[in-house]
Amino acid sequence: MGKPTGFLEFDRELPRRRPVEERIRDWREIYLEMPAEKLREQGARCMDCGIPFCHKGCPLGNLIPDWNDLIFRNRWEAAIQALLSTNNFPEFTGRLCPAPCEEACVLGINAPPVTIKNIEVSIIDRAFQSRSIRPNPPKNRTGKTVAVIGSGPAGLACADQLNKAGHAVTVFERADRIGGLLRYGIPDFKMEKWVLDRRLKVLEEEGVVFRPGVNAGFDGYPADRLRSEFDAICIATGATKPRDLPVPGRELKGVYFAMEYLTQQNKVGAGDPISGSKRLSAAGKAVVILGGGDTGADCLGTAHRQGAKQIYQFELLPKPPAARTIGMPWPEWPMILRTSGAHEEGGIRDWSINTKRFTGKNGVLKKLHAVRVEFGPPDASGRRPMNDVPGTELELEVDLVLLALGFLGPEKEGLVADLGLKLDPRGNVATDMLYMSSVPGVFACGDARRGQSLIVWAISEGREAARGIDRYLMGSTLLPKMGAALFVGS
Repeated sequence: MGKPTGFLEFDRELPRRRPVEERIRDWREIYLEMPAEKLREQGARCMDCGIPFCHKGCPLGNLIPDWNDLIFRNRWEAAIQALLSTNNFPEFTGRLCPAPCEEACVLGINAPPVTIKNIEVSIIDRAFQSRSIRPNPPKNRTGKTVAVIGSGPAGLACADQLNKAGHAVTVFERADRIGGLLRYGIPDFKMEKWVLDRRLKVLEEEGVVFRPGVNAGFDGYPADRLRSEFDAICIATGATKPRDLPVPGRELKGVYFAMEYLTQQNKVGAGDPISGSKRLSAAGKAVVILGGGDTGADCLGTAHRQGAKQIYQFELLPKPPAARTIGMPWPEWPMILRTSGAHEEGGIRDWSINTKRFTGKNGVLKKLHAVRVEFGPPDASGRRPMNDVPGTELELEVDLVLLALGFLGPEKEGLVADLGLKLDPRGNVATDMLYMSSVPGVFACGDARRGQSLIVWAISEGREAARGIDRYLMGSTLLPKMGAALFVGS
């Protein structure tokens, strides 16, 4: 390492966040750019640890010590080469990934870990600013055609890799704009959409064809047409079936899935007109968000910016511990309490609360009824029984309830059913080790294959599916295997 004692000399430091009172008045990203010298200091904290467990923590096998050392040496061009050797879209992961690599950092055993995520996004943003990122179309084409269904991070990564291999790739997206979850699930204050558009422009200029507004399996592109027009198909539609809350009053106006709410706000941010009767807004309302994960936090930040009167975020499970316990050994991902930028902005968080019913008047939501619960010791199956706590019933006057309870896998209607794809026990598309489904020539990746997961897993899945497709089409593949990239700085 360039500075073996860096971890002793420099403290962990993150970029400054814009003040709460300022950022809740707009939809711009909350982090400010970090000076290059500060980034070099953070890169210097990367230890000469011998075995970089950050590689294990990252599903992409990113070459983290390499580019940490390179930015400390002020070798930014080499750093971007190392970064892109394993990750197609570090500008996305650097903003949106929860950074399992940092939880696996060796320094994190007894000190704050290296700021890997911030260094990553700084490298790629600087590369775009310096015009180091330029379209690089493949020099030769194979004559093979591939349809990628879904334009989220998994589909885009798969398309990018296949295009690099020389195949003609068409990405189908049922929404009116390309990007999938990146476009309509992620609020602008976490990633402004120009970041996505910037990358899509590069992919288009390299030869990837995008077909927005086409619901493959329907809309004139049934399964048999796809099979006849393309040599291979990749299902990258995500896990878009939301988990519902089947309690009395669920049908009342005012109770919505989180993705309905987030998608509409992103459409409004893009300039789409939404009529008053269809507009979902938290302005002046008492809001309850059910679900304590990232989607719930996205709803929280959105409701703040829309001008909610009061916001509660309830989680069914107990409050997580603040730090690792004996059951969460390093370097595994710890289920600890995490606070996002949205939580800094206000609202009331609470845990161990089970919603029992909603009540309203004239079909409109008025109240949420819930009770506190406690969990007993695990039974023979490992499950902890949940019991209501007597005397803890609560009743809240509420105008808007957002269900951020997770997702149950891909939608089965359309391609999955029409192609006759086998499903795994969790309802996801079943594949072999090469990511090919039960139907030869049809592959799957991302949340459609593994279930609801992280953006970094989606990109990894897309890359691995591309290897399988390339091998299927050509008999062998030179596309890199996850974690197998070798970078040697010049």
